[in-house]
Amino acid sequence: MIPMENKEEKHKIVKEDGLAPEKKALNSYAKYTGVAFQMMAIIGACAFIGYKIDQYYDHKVQWVTALACVIGVCMSIYQTIRRLK
Repeated sequence: MIPMENKEEKHKIVKEDGLAPEKKALNSYAKYTGVAFQMMAIIGACAFIGYKIDQYYDHKVQWVTALACVIGVCMSIYQTIRRLK
């Protein structure tokens, strides 16, 4: 027979950082999902601002929108790298 202490300890697997593997996986999932939504928000906001500038100045070719999208991608990559370090 296994003593009651060992049976309970056997079911409680805790890593060095104090979190169970399931909890750690959920935290990791939430962190990366948040990063994806943040990237979409940054790129979308830059694209919207560029579009409105092009619309205001009545540009035939939407260069400001394209440039704003590229700037948004660069900003989101920078923010992602900084956040995940």
